[in-house]
Amino acid sequence: MSRGIQTFLHKTKRCTLGISMIAYLCTWNSAAQDKDSEETIDTERLVIVKAYTPTISDAFKMKATPQLSDSLVQPKKDIRYSIFSVPVASTYTPIKGKAASIDKPKRIPLYDNYATLGVGNFTSVLAEFYSNFQLNRSDNIGLYLHHNSSQGGIKDVVLDDKFYNTDLAVNYTSRTRDFTYGVALDAEHKLYNWYGLPEVPTLSETEIASIDPQQNYIGVRVGSKFEFDDWFVKNAAVSYRYFADSEKSTEHRFLLAPTLDFEIGDERITTKVGVDFLSGGFESQQKAFKIDYQFLNLSVAPSLLVLRDALSLTLGAQLVYSLDNENSDANIYIYPAITASYRLLDEVVIAYGALEGGLQQQTYRDAVQQNPFVAPTILLQPTHQQLDAYIGLKGKLSDVVSYDIRGGYTTENDKPLFVNNRPQTVQLEGYDYGNSFIYRYDDVATLTGYGALNFNINKKFKMGVAATYYNYSTDTESEAWNLPEIKADISADYQINAQWFAGAQLFYVGERKDIDTTVAFAGNTPEPVTVLDSYFDANLNVGYRFSEQLSVFVKGNNLAGQNYERWVNFPVQGIQVLGGVTYKFNY
Repeated sequence: MSRGIQTFLHKTKRCTLGISMIAYLCTWNSAAQDKDSEETIDTERLVIVKAYTPTISDAFKMKATPQLSDSLVQPKKDIRYSIFSVPVASTYTPIKGKAASIDKPKRIPLYDNYATLGVGNFTSVLAEFYSNFQLNRSDNIGLYLHHNSSQGGIKDVVLDDKFYNTDLAVNYTSRTRDFTYGVALDAEHKLYNWYGLPEVPTLSETEIASIDPQQNYIGVRVGSKFEFDDWFVKNAAVSYRYFADSEKSTEHRFLLAPTLDFEIGDERITTKVGVDFLSGGFESQQKAFKIDYQFLNLSVAPSLLVLRDALSLTLGAQLVYSLDNENSDANIYIYPAITASYRLLDEVVIAYGALEGGLQQQTYRDAVQQNPFVAPTILLQPTHQQLDAYIGLKGKLSDVVSYDIRGGYTTENDKPLFVNNRPQTVQLEGYDYGNSFIYRYDDVATLTGYGALNFNINKKFKMGVAATYYNYSTDTESEAWNLPEIKADISADYQINAQWFAGAQLFYVGERKDIDTTVAFAGNTPEPVTVLDSYFDANLNVGYRFSEQLSVFVKGNNLAGQNYERWVNFPVQGIQVLGGVTYKFNY
């Protein structure tokens, strides 16, 4: 019972008791007076035998507006009043407030277009152009052109070693109230030469002069992407790519990748669907052979995102159906798709990890992107990445220093390894002289250790250091061909003042191993191995801004001067210096 109710009952008890006693005394006094006329009344004493105990039901509720039961009710009188205003003189004059003055920062001009042109030794040319056309508030068109070429001139190389890369991209984007869509068209043309002849002089000068080492690659890609705001299809991308070379190799690839969102209760499930169709072939009229390949990969990958305070967890899996049409072989794979991160100490220490996997379809274009000196006779098949597991820590040691350390373990079936292609007995093509590369597939397990430090000293100076260690275990091959055990790099950018700026990139790659094609090989003996030395590559760039629109630059690559071999028998250019100008503008 609350204190207020107790107080109310206490007062009610006293009041009721008092009323009862008065009523009793009045009744007793009236009877005594009637009897007094007849006889004398003795003094009496009132004794309360039992105290009154009130209950809740005895209490009554006070109404906000009580009802009056008076027999006479006086009517309310109307009151009339008026205010007599008298002006009073005042000498107070308010001071108007003034806004405090703020130094406005200088507005940084933005430009939608730029052009870069540079030239250097080895008759190298660098050209870039980008332009953006804003058609209206929702639509725009972008254009990008990149060209990098060199006429060659590597020391002690007897075959032509010139190269050039040209890429052109055009895109259109439109934004509406409910969705955004874009269309893109990309074109590429690359020219390389198989100039890496073995060092052993097995060919005469006349035979060397008859070799045509030139290879051309052309490619076209058409794609479109949609993003929806209020629909269960979150986004969707579709693309078609055509890739071919001057040796009559062709490749077609079609990709469809929608992402779906479903809500079940309070949780959201994201599902990625994939359709990957690859078809192509290699052909040689002189050798009278043709290799065809055709693959279809269908995948679905649902995942659930769980956010709990400092924990971010993604639980998912991927189901893949892979069909090799040429060999009539079909397989079904299931891969984990689990990632997690947990803030152990705010932004200072964040633990993260993953347990993933996937099917990677190997393509001719991907091989060329990694090694442009491949022979157009490679075998293509998917790589079954059974497991890709890693765990690490990242965070900030201070406002200046951040770090990232990670350890991982990967197992891959049918992993492609580049190996030097042995000289052919019948040398009809420019890649038949031990100067090209092919694929060998093997089951490879890789143990990885990674560490990185980033220094954001201030807005003007930034630097990053990273290193990775690999330990490989192969199943059938004697080595993990052309894969280094150590990679390290250092990068820095420095804004010296308003006009001068500079940057540096340092790369280190450990030694690699490849098959020595200059040594005879018998089937039952271990294959001879050649070791590619580790190399260090130092790059530096310096620039000067005349204005916000016009600047000049000088770039130096491979300043260590090493003619190292990225691939066996393929030395790179020595010290390279290139200077140019960049101009930004608006139409």
